[in-house]
Amino acid sequence: MAYPSSHKTVFVLDHSSNLSSMSGVKLEMDSFNKNRNNQPLNLIPLQPVMKSLWTCAVEAVTEYCRIVWDIFPGTRLIRFVSYDKSVHKLGSWNLEDQSINNLTASFMTLNPIKVASGGKNDVLKGLRAAIEVLTEPSAVQHEKRTALTETATKVLNRGRIILISRFDDEDEVSRIKDKFHEILTQMNKNAASTDNLMAINHCDLVLLNIWPLDVTCPLPGRVRHDISTIMSSELYNAHCGQSLASKLCNMVLRHYDLASTTVTGIPMKEEQNASSSANYDVELFHPAAAHAAILRGIPSETAHLKTTREGTDYETVTLKWCTPRSNTSLELQHCSSAYRITSVDVNSRPSSCLTNFLLNGRWVMLEMPRKSGSKVISHMLACHGGDIFIHTLYIARSILEDPPSISEGCGGRVTDYRIPDFGELIKANRLAPSPHHNLEEGEEGSNPLEQARKQLSRHNKYWPITLSATSLFNLGPQIEPLGTLMLKETLTENEVVECKQVIMCLMNMEARGEPLPLPMTGQRGKGMKREDQYRAVWTEMEQFLRLYLLSPEHEKVLECFLDCHNKSAPPEYKHDDKVDIDQALKELDNYNYMTEQEKAEFNLGGGTKHTPSDLAVPDAKRRKTVPPPLNPMGRANTNLLALWENKVTSEQSKRCMEFQGRMKSENNCTKLYVNFYKEKEKEQENVTRKKSSAQ
Repeated sequence: MAYPSSHKTVFVLDHSSNLSSMSGVKLEMDSFNKNRNNQPLNLIPLQPVMKSLWTCAVEAVTEYCRIVWDIFPGTRLIRFVSYDKSVHKLGSWNLEDQSINNLTASFMTLNPIKVASGGKNDVLKGLRAAIEVLTEPSAVQHEKRTALTETATKVLNRGRIILISRFDDEDEVSRIKDKFHEILTQMNKNAASTDNLMAINHCDLVLLNIWPLDVTCPLPGRVRHDISTIMSSELYNAHCGQSLASKLCNMVLRHYDLASTTVTGIPMKEEQNASSSANYDVELFHPAAAHAAILRGIPSETAHLKTTREGTDYETVTLKWCTPRSNTSLELQHCSSAYRITSVDVNSRPSSCLTNFLLNGRWVMLEMPRKSGSKVISHMLACHGGDIFIHTLYIARSILEDPPSISEGCGGRVTDYRIPDFGELIKANRLAPSPHHNLEEGEEGSNPLEQARKQLSRHNKYWPITLSATSLFNLGPQIEPLGTLMLKETLTENEVVECKQVIMCLMNMEARGEPLPLPMTGQRGKGMKREDQYRAVWTEMEQFLRLYLLSPEHEKVLECFLDCHNKSAPPEYKHDDKVDIDQALKELDNYNYMTEQEKAEFNLGGGTKHTPSDLAVPDAKRRKTVPPPLNPMGRANTNLLALWENKVTSEQSKRCMEFQGRMKSENNCTKLYVNFYKEKEKEQENVTRKKSSAQ
């Protein structure tokens, strides 16, 4: 959720008896004696001390302020207001008061909580005092107001009020919100008529309801919502202890647009054994812009970088410790930005060791794990002027280098884009001005802009971007002119024949067992068998042809493809001029063996008819003796009846041998006892020969 930018925050702390009860969090006082090896026998163990709700609230607020002032020194201002029977304004907007030392000194001025101090109505006094504090301009705001000219922009006064108390029911929360809105509206009117005050443009009221560990909170939490144009509100519930600290950390991340980074794999020597080392993790807070470079992109590809640590309800980015460098001047890093950081657990030993390591002039590189398993150095930790910064490194190509070509992806990765085909697509869809055409007075459908849009939409119906995503368009010349002609709105008869000839050529190649000329790009063409290659091409070709059914001629091409693969076409695609595929394949084979002169004579109409028996001539003999065959598509020199009879004859010859008597019959009549008639005819010839010789 987006929060309004606010440089001023006021904490309103309930110092009445409402927070005087015990929180359930124990403070061990005997921890020092427990760590001693030789304890005296007469030592009486110290009992743990129970913290109050007020103590837990002050500790959480102090940690909240420490994080803000470490990352934004002098730019994010925080004030404090406490209330019991009276109201106490602690500190000021001056930079001298924006520190942990002044904060602790301000809390020391408060008297201990009395059991009967304050009541439920005193919370409105504290909120009124907080609004008065927000109307006071800071030094920066006062400087901008005094330097304001007529052309300068208006100085805005936005703020946030965080009320920490204990609420018992929802009616109390609703009453506080309503009264706060009334007070805010009234105070803005008073500030508008006063020179040394500033009206509040927007105020975000955050109610933090804290409860002891062993008591269940009766109120549900509420997300932030806008009450009016100048006020928004939200409610948080938290138990004291670890839950309260985690809630304040989550709030500071959202209020100031911060992010969490966990540096993992930090080698540190053990105190007991200096010769050995162990790996530790340290969590850091910094502005969220430091992660913009590595989290930019598809969420599914960057989701592995974010994890949720145990005991927290916010996400952290895990980066691995890399070998540190001792002198930054020897090797300059190409950084895009740098942001201050602060440790989440500043008092832990790993955080202290890392801080001292960086303050001594060392700097550390951080590696970002990738989903593919490889790693890249994305960030750097270094110290400048006593403050530790996280530097965002360029993980892509440097802006000082030559711009990448279109064939390179992010990070210089070489891809397999169809660059030549994309160039042809651009050439085919170039726009040109039409000075003689009036867009308003033109006839329906004659608008050049609409025609160009339709043509571009037609060309983009099926257009794979990369070579690895297609098998059909990797064939190159083998697929032309099918890939070009099918994009046209209408096709002529000759263009239909050319498209069908492409399908027949591929079918003939598959029948002869020839491999397809597919390049070895991507996983689709790598290590594929010949059968799988043809299967992928046929599947993609069918998808391509079905998308481009723009006219009846386009449907004829699809019908030819379906007939080749023994697939039934839909009723709307069937026509009466079906072509016999087996006969066309044989004739196409004959056409391929013709010489250039024979092909030229055939194309001019010089082809002669031949009987089906000619097709049974062996290939070696056919290359020399067979006359020019039919048209490759079987339409020029024959008809549908002849093709059907040839197909029936070939199928019958495959099933069984034809009866010899029927083959030698004359007018469906076959002579029996042929040899008997032959002998009788020989005897008659001999008698006739003798008579002629005697004469």
